[in-house]
Amino acid sequence: MLDIAVRVSRSYAAYVKRPWLKQVIKETMAMEGVASAELSLVITGDRRIRQINREYRRKDAPTDVIAFALTERTGDEFIAPPDDVRHLGEVVVSCPRAAAQAEERGHSTQRELAILIVHGILHLLGYDHEKPAEARKMRARERSILARLEAQQLC
Repeated sequence: MLDIAVRVSRSYAAYVKRPWLKQVIKETMAMEGVASAELSLVITGDRRIRQINREYRRKDAPTDVIAFALTERTGDEFIAPPDDVRHLGEVVVSCPRAAAQAEERGHSTQRELAILIVHGILHLLGYDHEKPAEARKMRARERSILARLEAQQLC
């Protein structure tokens, strides 16, 4: 069972619906073969994500998405927590950054939010893009998941 906590800042609650966000998360997790886990998603503004970025990444600027993974990996294996519940972590997305990037890229804010959520979840699952080979693998997964979300008219 997936335990998904979604928090949307009041400023964006009229534009971003929790059921849609949860469906994007569920589909992403299904594509990755994860049936049981806990994670949270926060939709916030530039000021808050800038504060988080400054505090945790030492970068004093807003960003589009930050993922805080709680699960440790050794090689390709996850270390199981004592309670056997896979606590993945938290994804924080800036709604204003998503809107600006959507406009730049010529698609909807909803699609951009889906892209950022998928990207953040893949980070929680151990994907990275620091090295070219890792980046290719992560981008391929993102494209595959987004194609499924499109087919289901979720983005």
